[in-house]
Amino acid sequence: MSSFLIKDVRIFNGESTIDSGSVLVEHGKISKVSSSAIAFDGTIFSKPGHTLIPGLIDVHIHADSGNPTALPQSLQFGVTTVCDLHNEYPNIQKLRKQVEGGDCADLKTTSFAATIEMGWPMPVVLAHSTNPHVKEELATWPKLDTPESGRKYVQERVEEKVDYIKLMHESGTAMGQKFNKPSLELQRAVVEEAHKNGLIAVAHSTCLADTLEILSCGVDGMAHTFVDQPPTQELIDAYKKNGAHCNPTLACQGSCTAEGQKTQEKFAHDPRVKHLLGEAERERMCMCMAFAKDTGGKVEYAFETVRQLKAAGVPILVGSDAAGPAVGTAWGLSAHHELSLFVNECGFTPAEALRAATCLPAQRFNFSDRGQIKEGLRADLVLVEGNPLDDIDHTLDLRAVWTAGKLCSTYHGKL
Repeated sequence: MSSFLIKDVRIFNGESTIDSGSVLVEHGKISKVSSSAIAFDGTIFSKPGHTLIPGLIDVHIHADSGNPTALPQSLQFGVTTVCDLHNEYPNIQKLRKQVEGGDCADLKTTSFAATIEMGWPMPVVLAHSTNPHVKEELATWPKLDTPESGRKYVQERVEEKVDYIKLMHESGTAMGQKFNKPSLELQRAVVEEAHKNGLIAVAHSTCLADTLEILSCGVDGMAHTFVDQPPTQELIDAYKKNGAHCNPTLACQGSCTAEGQKTQEKFAHDPRVKHLLGEAERERMCMCMAFAKDTGGKVEYAFETVRQLKAAGVPILVGSDAAGPAVGTAWGLSAHHELSLFVNECGFTPAEALRAATCLPAQRFNFSDRGQIKEGLRADLVLVEGNPLDDIDHTLDLRAVWTAGKLCSTYHGKL
């Protein structure tokens, strides 16, 4: 594995900034970080006017049906780690094999989420897909119904070597629908068994009432915020009681209410991403799911929830919910969209937003080998031109991306 030195570059290490420094990479890991010169006899990149940041971590994607585009496209956009929050185990095996082949974001997974018969997202998938293969996949999903089945579900995921557990707690309220929802007894059993096995548990909900219910079961984080009503003090207290984090998926929520379409189109047609995004992906990015368009949902409720949670000290993480069927999203690009919304709608500084996509996800999900530019960690690095700490828009001025010290092929010959 090649070694190299990056020097004369601004370094945001995930927590703090070195105005001009050097980073030495050896054997896929960061071996030295310094504000002064590092002696090295090998490949050297001198990049004044550029900023080196840790590889971005998107804590919420779906590489649906093992989609082979998801991991390479994520990496091209500087997302070096993705957390798949529900996928069939055979697809996870296929994706893990793809990662071994290189030029992919690293994959973290829950495998199958804790689903129930005709609970989220089964009715929506069946309503929008006529693909026989998709129906075959649905037939393999867990159909939990008792606390004991929940505990067994977790044990099966442990055997699959998952990285965390994902619960579904969705009534359909924000969409004007009514879906089967797991009992709180079942949900508590899943969370307790996850914790017994050293795994964190995160949960899907898209309305305030469902969010309060699942937080009461002891989950460690939410995989969405909601758009059906404004936040309440009860919500803030529930997050604080659990010490839970929030991954709000703001861009996705804008697609759900259709209020985010203008911004989606802006990102999809940014000339800097033209070579990184296929035409089909671009078209999907410009469309809206509009689930909550006619139910009174407002994306402002999601923004205000994040503002209040942030003010209360609740950790907020970047995660896009990017998926093939989830129009309004695109693997990799939606992480940058999310960073922009954190800064421009929710009162984050650029440094706080970058922290929410690097060191903070690593800390919350117990990914101890990444998330910072620090000696001994994986060399997951992103080089951008300009200073994203002044203007978050510069995260799309991508000049190089490395995963475990390997340069993404998109950037070969361009340094």
